[in-house]
Amino acid sequence: PDDAVRPGPAGLALALCRGAALGAVTSGGLALLLAVRLVERPLCGLDRPVSPRITRAVCRAALPILGLRYAVSGRPMRHRGAIVSNHVSWIDIFALNACQTIYFVAKAEVARWPFIGWLARATGTAFIARDPRAAKAQQALFEARIRAGHRLMFFPEGTSTDGLRV
Repeated sequence: PDDAVRPGPAGLALALCRGAALGAVTSGGLALLLAVRLVERPLCGLDRPVSPRITRAVCRAALPILGLRYAVSGRPMRHRGAIVSNHVSWIDIFALNACQTIYFVAKAEVARWPFIGWLARATGTAFIARDPRAAKAQQALFEARIRAGHRLMFFPEGTSTDGLRV
């Protein structure tokens, strides 16, 4: 729009610095996570005693880089199960991962997205096809993940919204 605020040179420089820092933290965390999973997966299977801590640490480090403060109100879910939330922006992923170990459920297309798909697969996202014929297999996947102690995070809209309605 014509009345949109456009960042000046200082704002662009800040955005580039934050983007570079976020990229470095995320890429470094991904490399560490993959190295840990090489050992963790054969020894522990679906149980992930170490790698979720890396995901939480990266997400906690990302929030101040993005200019956000981190505070938790209430108590995170302590047992296995499912959580349902609105999905307002990509910052949700960092904020929700920062406070507890969760595994997102995403549409199958996300797995094929460059970089985002790699991050999602590495952090244990469960991918689902929007196909009724796949429902039984996906139910079995969810049951296995919950039995393994995972907390699954569902965004029922299947996309980002303004957060005012589902």
